[in-house]
Amino acid sequence: MLTIAVVGGGAAGLMAAGMAARGGARVLLFEKNQKVGRKLFITGKGRCNVCNDCDAQTVLANVPCNPRFLYSALDAFSPADVKAFFVQEGVPLMTERGNRVFPVSDKAADIIDALYRFVRREGVKLVQEEVCEIATQDARVSGVRTARSFYGADRVIVATGGASYPATGSTGDGYRFAKALGHTVSPARPSLVPLVEAGALCREMMGLSLKNVSVTVFEDNKKVYEDFGEMLFTHFGVSGPLILSASAHMRHFGSKAYRLEIDLKPALDRKTLDKRLLSDFEKHKNSDFINALGELLPRKMIPVVVQASGIDPHAKVNSITKEQRRRLLDTLKAFQVGISGARPISEAIITSGGVSVREISPKTMGSKKVDGLFFAGEVLDVDAYTGGFNLQIAWSTGYLAGVSAAQG
Repeated sequence: MLTIAVVGGGAAGLMAAGMAARGGARVLLFEKNQKVGRKLFITGKGRCNVCNDCDAQTVLANVPCNPRFLYSALDAFSPADVKAFFVQEGVPLMTERGNRVFPVSDKAADIIDALYRFVRREGVKLVQEEVCEIATQDARVSGVRTARSFYGADRVIVATGGASYPATGSTGDGYRFAKALGHTVSPARPSLVPLVEAGALCREMMGLSLKNVSVTVFEDNKKVYEDFGEMLFTHFGVSGPLILSASAHMRHFGSKAYRLEIDLKPALDRKTLDKRLLSDFEKHKNSDFINALGELLPRKMIPVVVQASGIDPHAKVNSITKEQRRRLLDTLKAFQVGISGARPISEAIITSGGVSVREISPKTMGSKKVDGLFFAGEVLDVDAYTGGFNLQIAWSTGYLAGVSAAQG
């Protein structure tokens, strides 16, 4: 019987371990945390966006980095297969806006519990030790070393995650293992991460959350992304679901210039919004301009919008010209925030970069450099946009690595 060591008890590692055991192997799952699936607990704000209810082509369209590498993995374990797996494991699912799939309970813990039951039922042995090294002999894996012992293994699957959220155990161990075994590793960069403003407008609105706004990302004045949702102003810039999604399209800080344009009133076209302004101005025609926007904007945002419009805050409303009103409309429909960079990788939801997929077989997830070595999940140089696509990568590559390693 083959012995397979799986390093990392996250989404990809749990799937790989269970599938390898189902394939007839003796499986040791190494997890340095006290519990498996710690990062899953915080995905989707604790709800766990399990996958996206779409076809494989849609998944690939949402993978900006090395999508073709995933063809075989998605063919082996598609979004439909993911949904069927968790329903069979006793987790009812529901589909929300953007085809995002969540457990009906809204609890990530239910996904983790299902995976834990799955690996235990398949006979996986959980080893709560930190792997320090992957051992090889004659260019073939021979086992793993921990601080306590050496564990012999015929195959090793590395599913250690990236370098985001290090408190969950994703501390870049897999990159170190890969480099030590001769693999090329692209530098890890933050993706799905809060953004730092090039200026100080956001600081003035710190703590203000906006719902139902539209954000457009410009790269060197070219529109590269647009979406609708919720965002948050912070002391350093912007955050929130809408911003995390936008950040995945901003990959060239240092060589490209980025800015956001926020449509504060996306439900109103310019003509309708202008009528609204005229109505509000009529109500407050004898007031200072800065005191006439209370029904239109959150209190914290009014001074910033007034400043951006270039209109004297103490000008009487009845003196506002048509040209000034046009500038205010421009500000409301395209409030601009320059972006200087991203927050540190420790604050990112996922990592972009990782083990070069050119050195991995897409049909097995096996290493082309070391026999018996496999990789799965975020440790690979493949990442996606938000919407359940990154977990889909974890499930699919974990599934294929587990099945392939057991077949040997």
